[in-house]
Amino acid sequence: MSGRAPEPPAARSSATQDDIRIANRATYWPVSPIDIVVAAPLVARVLLGVSPVGRVVQGAAWGLYLGSALRDWRDRRGIRKIVFRREFGADLRHLVPMSRELRLAEVRVLAERLGDELMLERVGRRELAVEVDRQLTRFIAGITGQRVHTSAEVRRFVLVGLAFPFVLGACDMLSGDVAIFRDTGLLEPHVIAHEFGHRKGYWKELYAQVLAYLALASSGVPLLRQSALLERLHRNLRVLTGDDHEAYDRLVASAARRRELRHALGLLRPPRRGLERHIQGGMRRVYDARMRVTGQTGISDYDRGFTDFLYTFETSTHARQTPPPAGTLHRPASS
Repeated sequence: MSGRAPEPPAARSSATQDDIRIANRATYWPVSPIDIVVAAPLVARVLLGVSPVGRVVQGAAWGLYLGSALRDWRDRRGIRKIVFRREFGADLRHLVPMSRELRLAEVRVLAERLGDELMLERVGRRELAVEVDRQLTRFIAGITGQRVHTSAEVRRFVLVGLAFPFVLGACDMLSGDVAIFRDTGLLEPHVIAHEFGHRKGYWKELYAQVLAYLALASSGVPLLRQSALLERLHRNLRVLTGDDHEAYDRLVASAARRRELRHALGLLRPPRRGLERHIQGGMRRVYDARMRVTGQTGISDYDRGFTDFLYTFETSTHARQTPPPAGTLHRPASS
């Protein structure tokens, strides 16, 4: 797997319109910037109490955080954004819904393809993140003509992961800081690509899902293409079975021949235990409400919206882009 060196913390915005560099300085800090903002007031109060020194510590934490965010905001102003409806024939408000029969057929095709091509090779997260960033940069530039260079740093822990245990990763909208909360196995390239999509300025979850999938599916790198197809299969399974643990297992068992593929999908099943399901369900409702407030459809954008988008794109008669051969399951009427 080829890669490139990470951008240095002192990277500045390029003067050329076709080469944008986002500094993302906070992503190189030894501790997550949002954790510093959350923890600094608590530590200052415990150690220093409500004192002038304590207020200085709190102010310094906020100053560092907002200073980094302001630099990144300034750098992002030159980004040329993808117009999804024009390029793919679909966007957040224009999707053709898939029928249950089409989803079941797609599950069978994806499971068969992944079973035939399954690679169990693992790559270190650092090397993987650099390659994923390279492919995402390449894909976006192929549409906009502009290479958006960002950090390829990934954290293993931030406090928000404790609040949303069902979330696999997160990106801080202000600092661009990305964390992956647990080992996601063969799905990890897609999880990283999704969060890096946010880092490059695509904050809506549906669009981060789509860009991650299309960049990896068109990469020509088997390990990355596999991750994209696995994410598509997993999201179709979630739409078909919802939170029904047993129904999920039955559908996986009937579709996937390879034991290793069944195991990988089993790690992504909804929780079985009552308390865990209750807690996760409550937090998912909170997250769904947060997404709706920000103009998104809701948490369904991750699975139903994502798979409907790909179906709409692959059957569109007016999309400017062509679906990647590795991911095309539905023959478009024309290109």
